[in-house]
Amino acid sequence: MNPVLTIVLGITLLTVVGIAFGGTFLLRVGNGTVPANDLQKTFFRAGHAHAGVLVTLGLLVAVLTHVAGASPGWGTAGAVAVLLAAIFVPAGFFLSVLGPDPQRPGPMIASAWIGAATLVAGLVISGVSVLAAGLAAV
Repeated sequence: MNPVLTIVLGITLLTVVGIAFGGTFLLRVGNGTVPANDLQKTFFRAGHAHAGVLVTLGLLVAVLTHVAGASPGWGTAGAVAVLLAAIFVPAGFFLSVLGPDPQRPGPMIASAWIGAATLVAGLVISGVSVLAAGLAAV
């Protein structure tokens, strides 16, 4: 496995601690300890869920491309793109509803769209590289 990707994966595993801490934040929002309006509650839940799912997907893509024998460069690029989406998408949800009582998402929602595009790019790169590795092995 590419050493840079190995380092990125190690860092990513450590970020799961932050995602778990985010779960405690959601519990405080849910029980009213942290004041939040309905929009904020919805976006905080979406941000937390996307963080967990996309980090898991990024780790899976990294391992899958490696095991399939995909090109190290393309496999790394695809996995890193998916992991970047795990930053951009939740950031868009969390940061777009900061403030005392937002009524609609702010401009930072663009980060979620950037993350969605990054996710699609990473999955296409990874899918094609795994497919190419499989075809080359036939």
